[in-house]
Amino acid sequence: MPSLTKKMKKTGIAFRTAGTLATTAALTLALSGCSGPDTTAPSAVRAQAADVRAARFGTVDCREVKCIALTFDAGPSEHSAHLLDILGEKQVPATFFLLGKRHIEKYPELVRRMADEGHEVASHTWDHKILTRLRPEEIREELERPNQEIERLTGQRPTLMRPPQGRTDDTVHELCRELGLAEVLWSVTAKDYTTTDPDLITRRVLAQASRDGIILLHDIYDGTVPAVPGIIDALKERGYVFVTVPQLLAPGTAEPGKVYR
Repeated sequence: MPSLTKKMKKTGIAFRTAGTLATTAALTLALSGCSGPDTTAPSAVRAQAADVRAARFGTVDCREVKCIALTFDAGPSEHSAHLLDILGEKQVPATFFLLGKRHIEKYPELVRRMADEGHEVASHTWDHKILTRLRPEEIREELERPNQEIERLTGQRPTLMRPPQGRTDDTVHELCRELGLAEVLWSVTAKDYTTTDPDLITRRVLAQASRDGIILLHDIYDGTVPAVPGIIDALKERGYVFVTVPQLLAPGTAEPGKVYR
């Protein structure tokens, strides 16, 4: 695997520094229930679907099998091509929450490849700004720019987004509703911004995994992609079936302006 460019090194360092402090704080608040957003579980979406007798969605029906969703934030990066090779070999679909600046604009061919190979392509904003600190017009720009670029590259406009550090509020919800976006958080985090050890990343994921889980990883870090084969193999041995976030919710669908975890 090639060494990081200076720009990617700076990006990784920035994410590690910000992630270690702010993301941990955000997760603590969300998990404690003190000030986290109201979220809807995948099972609740499926139960509320209008037609519970609907035919199977693709080859997976998460009402009947033990599903889990693998998601990756902040790419594409120089590691993403290798990640796509792994996912293809393992026949595992993933959901990619992509950054615009320095990522979508630098690796457009990988965005196209993600869509072409059947993965869900979603937004992680344009420049990873904390949306709750921005004015409404700035939030709108952070959400609209990656949507426009993804649609231009893939022909499909994203319907899902993940707010940086999981920070969201009523203003973000309302703008997402206007733009046709549902917010997706996570239930499993390896905190891969704190380590380059693939074995540790794997252990952290396996310790938290459960049915309907949404796993958060970042394909911008050196230790993450090497951990993916072991994560996939171990969870398959436990009987899990990997799906995209939309497949996890089917036959229900994500509603713009709502938050899912």
